[in-house]
Amino acid sequence: MTVALINGRPISFTDTLDGDVAIVLSHGLFMDQSMFDAQVCVLRKHYRIITWDQRGHGQDASVTEPFSLWDSADDLSALLVHLNIDKAVLLGISQGGYVSLRAALRYPEKVQALVLIATHAGVEEENQKVVYSQLLSAWLENSLTDEIAQSVSVLILGTDKKLAEPWIKKWQTIDNSTLCLNFNALADRDDLAPALSKLQMPALVIWGNEDGAISIEQVRQLEAGITYCQFMEIDGAAHSVNMTHAEIVNTKIKKFLAEALS
Repeated sequence: MTVALINGRPISFTDTLDGDVAIVLSHGLFMDQSMFDAQVCVLRKHYRIITWDQRGHGQDASVTEPFSLWDSADDLSALLVHLNIDKAVLLGISQGGYVSLRAALRYPEKVQALVLIATHAGVEEENQKVVYSQLLSAWLENSLTDEIAQSVSVLILGTDKKLAEPWIKKWQTIDNSTLCLNFNALADRDDLAPALSKLQMPALVIWGNEDGAISIEQVRQLEAGITYCQFMEIDGAAHSVNMTHAEIVNTKIKKFLAEALS
């Protein structure tokens, strides 16, 4: 793992270096770049793979001032400049998808293709926002109790307790200020749906039909809004489908990129 000063702050990243096509993988809320280990293992055989920790996450969890997902998109673009990469495929899951969409809209000349997993273009639905706010309040007031950790892990990782264990240990280290700043950046994001038609690069949308955070209507809106877009639904998969159904996801990504970049 390497640390570089990006937009005035240290950003941790890994770069496999080899490959004519670069893919930048952006993680979800409360996660870090290691959630893509299964993708890196497979995709690095064909592409140059870059993973990174967004503001307030992983090795870059020292955020002290409010920020937006547009700021994170600027970080992503600046990371490409730092690595002398003119153009890349952007792959993001959940919050990482929100960041990738913003980077693609603000810097379209830098984006060859998009892979959007368990994400969408709109704002948080009010009923979902209330649930998340209540969960955040309980976390802040009581620290990360077993009950709260279970609720968070089910929402993000599904029911696999073994998969959740190492992530819960990481979540227990998040301080309250960072927790709030991360949540606010996600909850206060703007609606990108009206701008989706501006995205002219090929895109792939992947969604698990047991995702409790993203609805079928939201991903279908994303699919319909992007001009050149494929959609894949994975039966029985929850939110972090790239981890729980890695083989299926990796196979689809490889097929999509082989076609889109040919």
